[in-house]
Amino acid sequence: MSSEGKDKDKAAAGAGDRADGDAARAKTAKRAAFAVGAFGLVLLLDFQLASLIPDSSIRQLLMLAACNVLVALSLNVINGMAGQFSIGHAGFMGLGGYTSAVVASQLHASFGGGEVTFARSFIVVPVCVLCSAGFAGLFGLLVGLPSLRLKGDYLAIVTLGFAEIFRLVIATAREATDETPGHAWAAVRGIGGFFHAIGVSISALGGQNGYQGVNPNEGVPLYAGPFWVFGLTLVLGVLAWRLKFSGWGRALRALREDEIAAAAVGVDPTRYKVTSFVISSMGAGIAGGLMAIMRDGTPVVNPDNYNFQVSFDAITMVILGGSGSVSGAAIGGVLITFTIKAIELVQGTAFVLDLKRQFDGLDLNALRMMVYASVLVALMVLRPEGLLGERELFSKKGRKPKAKAEAKAKKDDDAPKGDPPEGEAS
Repeated sequence: MSSEGKDKDKAAAGAGDRADGDAARAKTAKRAAFAVGAFGLVLLLDFQLASLIPDSSIRQLLMLAACNVLVALSLNVINGMAGQFSIGHAGFMGLGGYTSAVVASQLHASFGGGEVTFARSFIVVPVCVLCSAGFAGLFGLLVGLPSLRLKGDYLAIVTLGFAEIFRLVIATAREATDETPGHAWAAVRGIGGFFHAIGVSISALGGQNGYQGVNPNEGVPLYAGPFWVFGLTLVLGVLAWRLKFSGWGRALRALREDEIAAAAVGVDPTRYKVTSFVISSMGAGIAGGLMAIMRDGTPVVNPDNYNFQVSFDAITMVILGGSGSVSGAAIGGVLITFTIKAIELVQGTAFVLDLKRQFDGLDLNALRMMVYASVLVALMVLRPEGLLGERELFSKKGRKPKAKAEAKAKKDDDAPKGDPPEGEAS
């Protein structure tokens, strides 16, 4: 090759490297601008949402929809990506909810009580989220290690059993005595004292009446405003997106399609499934923790908030949006939240109430579930793979950075050309 040709190749390679560097810097700048813009938006919402939407019930519905998006995203990791059928998600939400409520109440009391402020939330909410995620993840590991060797219906039964055990243990706890959990744990002597302290701690959660904080007259302090709810939903949504398109996410989808073939190429089924189950549990714990201390919410954490219906709704969100799709799970979470609320509003209309008075035996709750189930059946018949299937709303497939494409085109132009076809001018 002549020196002139080598110089051209070096120049083309240098232009390609510079184009790649420019594209990387532009991408980094774009991400930074998006992060700053999102931070500013959620910060503005925390201060202005009440004036923009004076109705607290609508504000509560919007934040509940964001929390349900977290629920759907977390369940999508194990049910959608890994292909394991878990129906006990409410149990991990409950663990996160009670943990967050207790931690927030204790921290609020240590501050001397008083008004719930935005400044305090920067201490309370991160601690609550970390504790909720850690506690739910620990139980996810304890449940996942033995149960994820099972498949199909057997795994579903185990996870459902865990969720019901959690709910019933709290709901049927005996009345709290004058002994506090702190005194009980300080006096632990042997195995008997250990189980006694656990019993006292569970009794302090309020049983069927629900946990109402350190001071029942004040309830659980509600520190998680729009800044935390919408902000964490956005952050965890991005993490779920990155997880799906990472090597880990591709390994999970390989296990879902054919576990034997995936194991043959070096994917450890048990390790991947257990880890994904722990990640899913932690996400559910965060969602439940935010719901427990959500502004405009109810300052009481009740065991009935985590029954089988909650797990069923979570599964519906994932399947409706598209099993394995991150954006589909988010859409499913929003749609189910608003659909349930719309049906509840219809129950309160004058027509339905008049119908209720005419027919005393009419059960409005049963009617609500019938309408809800009918809508789901229709959707599954018309769109069995869900709204998006496994596709995403913002797919990058088929796109190339403009600078990289231009560098490649320039390099092709500089390459030696063959003789022109016969009949064309040379």
